[in-house]
Amino acid sequence: MIEALITGKLHQRAEERTSKGGRPFVTAKVRAAVGEAEGVFVNVVAFSESACAALLALDAGDSLAVAGTLKPSAWIDREGNARPGLDLVAAQVLTLYGLKRRRAAAAGEPEPQERPAQARQGNQQPHQQRQHDPEDFGPQDWPEN
Repeated sequence: MIEALITGKLHQRAEERTSKGGRPFVTAKVRAAVGEAEGVFVNVVAFSESACAALLALDAGDSLAVAGTLKPSAWIDREGNARPGLDLVAAQVLTLYGLKRRRAAAAGEPEPQERPAQARQGNQQPHQQRQHDPEDFGPQDWPEN
């Protein structure tokens, strides 16, 4: 396994899903810049409460950093060309809002009042602490490229 830290922008809103075993998780697609090239898509799946909540609070185009276990992959585009891809099981997700909260806490300041748009609107379902078995998740659960 490869431990990685990926930075990029959320390509489209994250989705909360349920595995065939009935376990909830969140999937997202992150576009990571690769030098001057157009970038590479990273398919992200999160099981932990904090990583799920962070992904669900973001909108398409928001910047983030995701740390976790990485696996290289490939996919075929509409023109039939092979494209590189990456699949990452997120252990942690860092957003701009989360960074502001950590800096304020370290400085002994009150928590910033601003919240991501999703959380401000109150549309987010609270996550409960979950135990996940890696066998509950498989390639069929990844978002399509």
